[in-house]
Amino acid sequence: SGHVGGFNDPMVDCRESKKRYRADHLFAMLIVDGDNKFGVAALVGDEPQARVWADTIADPDRRREVRDTLSKAARKKAQRLGTADSFSYSLVRSDHLTEEQRAMTIGPDAAEPGTLTEPRLFNLMFETHVGATQSDDSKSYLRPETAQGIFLNYKNVVDTMRVRMPFGIAQVGKAFRNEVTPRNFVFRSREFEQMEMEWFCHPDEAEQWKEFWKDQRMNWYRSLGLSDENLTFRDHDQDELAHYATDGYGTVDVEYRWPFTSPGFGELEGIAHRTDFDLKQHADHAKAKLEYFDQQREERYYPHVIEPAAGLTRGTLAVICEGFTPTPERKGSKYILKFAPHLAPIKAGIFPLVNKEGMPDVARKLYQAMRTKHTCEYDAKQSIGKRYARMDEVGTPYCFTIDGQTLEDQTVTVRERDTASQDRIGIDKVAAFLDDKIR
Repeated sequence: SGHVGGFNDPMVDCRESKKRYRADHLFAMLIVDGDNKFGVAALVGDEPQARVWADTIADPDRRREVRDTLSKAARKKAQRLGTADSFSYSLVRSDHLTEEQRAMTIGPDAAEPGTLTEPRLFNLMFETHVGATQSDDSKSYLRPETAQGIFLNYKNVVDTMRVRMPFGIAQVGKAFRNEVTPRNFVFRSREFEQMEMEWFCHPDEAEQWKEFWKDQRMNWYRSLGLSDENLTFRDHDQDELAHYATDGYGTVDVEYRWPFTSPGFGELEGIAHRTDFDLKQHADHAKAKLEYFDQQREERYYPHVIEPAAGLTRGTLAVICEGFTPTPERKGSKYILKFAPHLAPIKAGIFPLVNKEGMPDVARKLYQAMRTKHTCEYDAKQSIGKRYARMDEVGTPYCFTIDGQTLEDQTVTVRERDTASQDRIGIDKVAAFLDDKIR
């Protein structure tokens, strides 16, 4: 599949802090002050973040304000700029620095310049051994992506399912990478959940299908409740293309404006044009015929592949980040989770207003009926305000309260999470009401 030789990331080490960084994620801020030029490492992050940081440092009026918020090491860097009222700068990726520039650059967690090493390629394959003894003959690798299992089963699917072009095979599963900086929360973990689809199509139609899947994937994220202002596309630069990429074909990322990258964006999913690289590789090494015979075209060809590949954990985190909404004006809840109703882990809370006068019996009966179809929670403890607050904080979209009026006219109070508004409906209408809202 080409991963052993080509599945690499450029890395730089810091000799002072003993930390390792993705070279393509580390930007140096090269300062020009009169005739002097010296460097300051901006941060580990993408270029928009680095640019915001650099613009702020370059502004004398904001420099003191920013200096107070910086780490001790970063503050030393900022103090070096204190003698200059104004200067110009440029941002350079750490793997593009010259030897002279690298000698002037201070690492993100270092105090002295010149501690960053030259970048080197680091293979992300998670190496292991199969069998009782360890040798080069027993060397194996945990899969770094779920895609290769699909390519291995491609011929079985074509032969047994009698599919016609174009068609897709999708799966969700574990992937493993030998991440050297696994401290970046769910973004750099050695074991993670991945969901991928390989969309097989005629080579002449591949770019059209790539545009199709770009639209479909963006619409899918919108359906999860992610807002347009927090979503964007970014084409991969030439020097970050995957090993299967060829001239004219590349990858576009769906990016999300995470709270920790704002105002910049970070990767959520990649949509790649893998060409016919994988099938040809497997055909060559397995000595198998993997060409597709297209009866309509009366043509044999290796199909091209469009691959939407997403980190399931990142998608979950994006939904949580989008939903997290501070509510300082609301009594009880300091924040609410504005999940789209169909994604909320708990769809409804069902409460008796007080734990007496027959209200718990009616509430439990409603709860038992509702839980057969929706995940609901029955809660009779503490005040009704605190129960509402608990439901708000876990993203429950609706609460149904049985009160004294329920015993008289068989209606219940419906409380909506986002607005805290309340209404009354018949207790026999609760199931249909929730079905409609969840849909």
